[in-house]
Amino acid sequence: MTTIDQKEDDVSSPHELQRKLSNRHLQLIAIGGAIGTGLFMGSGKTISLAGPSILIIYMIIGVMFFFLMRALGELLLSNLHYKSFIDMAHDLIGPGAGYYIGWSYWLGWVLVGIADLAAIINYLNFWLPPDMAFTPMGQAMISAGCVLLVLGINLLTVKLFGEIEFWFALIKIIAILSLIVVGGFMVFNHFHSPDGTLASFSNVWSHGGMFPKGTSGFLAGFQIALFAFVGVELLGTMAAETKDPEKNLPKAVNAIPTRIILFYVLSLFIVMSVTPWNLIPADKSPFVSLFMHAGIGSAAIIMNLVVLSSVMSSMNSGVFSTSRMLFGLAKDGQAPQALAKLSSRAVPAKGLFFSCLFILAGAALQYFVPNTIEAFTLASSLCVILFISIWGLIMVCYIRYRKRAPELHAKSTFKMPGGVFMSYVVLIFLLFTLVILSLEPDTLKALIISPLWLIILAITYRVLYIPRIKKMGKQL
Repeated sequence: MTTIDQKEDDVSSPHELQRKLSNRHLQLIAIGGAIGTGLFMGSGKTISLAGPSILIIYMIIGVMFFFLMRALGELLLSNLHYKSFIDMAHDLIGPGAGYYIGWSYWLGWVLVGIADLAAIINYLNFWLPPDMAFTPMGQAMISAGCVLLVLGINLLTVKLFGEIEFWFALIKIIAILSLIVVGGFMVFNHFHSPDGTLASFSNVWSHGGMFPKGTSGFLAGFQIALFAFVGVELLGTMAAETKDPEKNLPKAVNAIPTRIILFYVLSLFIVMSVTPWNLIPADKSPFVSLFMHAGIGSAAIIMNLVVLSSVMSSMNSGVFSTSRMLFGLAKDGQAPQALAKLSSRAVPAKGLFFSCLFILAGAALQYFVPNTIEAFTLASSLCVILFISIWGLIMVCYIRYRKRAPELHAKSTFKMPGGVFMSYVVLIFLLFTLVILSLEPDTLKALIISPLWLIILAITYRVLYIPRIKKMGKQL
């Protein structure tokens, strides 16, 4: 196996993805994946729905995702020929599962891109007077420009993508750490905001307790909170382009609990200590609102720029992952063969164009849903439903792997804690989140229309994929 990996590393094949992402890239991309648009933009709405119980929500989701990522890590390292989820699902469940997970992951990240476009417009409006918001045409033009910029970055080399994501992630980390330090300083110095509010840790629980909106508010907070975690599984799309995966993947996975506590729980605890949760606007980033509420306008401007770069990072990662999914699908005959060709720089250029075309089509959403928060919620809700099904299939893959290859598990140096039992616990949690989505009117709409995607995939699988495989003489 080592020999194969070395060949992949050393030989610049025009037909295979190259292992160009170093440990430095992988670690920061993993952190960037864990700090998404949902945290910077969506947490304002989540706080308005759930109040301080958002901290408990993030801890619960964080624990579940640690086990999910440990399962994914063990699976990827059990067979280094797995390039992504598609290979894994195809091998352990069947070609239909590979087809579903590949195309659903592609659509999920297209929806993330559309949600990110809505977030970008929302952040840019920060610099405009209330009566001078962008027109629908202006919104569409900005969206198109953002997509073209991300396309240009991804068309270069995977190493450059890794480098850019490294710096995007570093900016996010520095910004959140700065917020924690500044917010903590304000609390310990009993800072009074211009409206007379005193910064204090007691602000977290003194305005109705930890569950001011009751059980219904606590449950409603899960939808946007889940969207914040979209991207944490990005490591599963980078297995084919990671140097020394046996060493670097475990490092990235094991750091997840620390990231969740630091970047989600501690940062939002500080935000709600400086600004009481009931004063944080639902349609604004609470990270920007903290400085605005404190009367530090210049810091708010800087934080808004950071939040804007975070959204661009999210879109950049999404375009990267969708192109790799399309490459994997095409290599297996589950997508047009043109998408299986790499450019001279060893990137799936046609897949990049294909994905960006659909994200650009999402710019049209700005015409029909000019309310950016409404557009963001609709796109993010559909996205979460798709990702819940993908995360669930990863756990099913793990259960199948444990039954089919116990000898590989016995040899594994990166075993998932709790094994099969915790796999079922994570699956039950994911089913629980689907039930929660039916409780809110806006997320219920997304849940109702989501079966249309299943119908589309079932038809295309039978009409396009099965005949192609039979023609090629392959066995299903």
